[in-house]
Amino acid sequence: DVVRRLTGAGFAVTIDHLGEHTTDAAAAAATVKAYQTLLGELRALGLGDRVELSVKLSAVGQALGRDGDRIALDHAREICAAAREAGSMVTLDMEDHTTTDSTLAILRELRADFPETGVALQAYLRRTEADCRDLAVPGSRVRLCKGAYDEPASVAYRDRGEVDRSYVRCLRILMAGPGYPMVATHDPRMIRIAAHLAEEAGRAADSYEYQMRYGVRADAQAGLAAR
Repeated sequence: DVVRRLTGAGFAVTIDHLGEHTTDAAAAAATVKAYQTLLGELRALGLGDRVELSVKLSAVGQALGRDGDRIALDHAREICAAAREAGSMVTLDMEDHTTTDSTLAILRELRADFPETGVALQAYLRRTEADCRDLAVPGSRVRLCKGAYDEPASVAYRDRGEVDRSYVRCLRILMAGPGYPMVATHDPRMIRIAAHLAEEAGRAADSYEYQMRYGVRADAQAGLAAR
């Protein structure tokens, strides 16, 4: 009902089946099944092309020991195939910094068959500027967020001002590149800067998007959608 209402009001929607750090193979398989069921229902409602899926790889097997990456890749392929059939797409969520290399490696494998697969990057990680450069390529979809995990100063900026400056540097790279930036923030200042960078880069309105959590700053969401 919520998806129907939001898409009817001009929004697009991303849905995450919550459940991360799965250490049980049956639970990981059940998460895949949940996504497949969801996609079947969205397709029946004709909403597949207005909804994308957010997938945490730790929910589909990444944390299952030595074979975790292979299991997560196989499961992600199943979800991506079902998404494509429903007219939808998948974006891989990013988790704590210890999983970043694994997630990006799985992304590279997935994009061989599903080039529309996106990924989230977290601006508070010191490495993210370089990751943005690597991913600012044609067809690449990148969701840029600030980051929410409690990371050590050795790998992440801890000061809010430093995080904001990193976000802008990363966003500038993505907006100037040929990919599809997804600006994931509730920060009004970052939203204004994103609009400026998009204009500076000569981007059309359909060549990037803003993303916010459901129920957070609903008035601002409506304003952005109307624009």
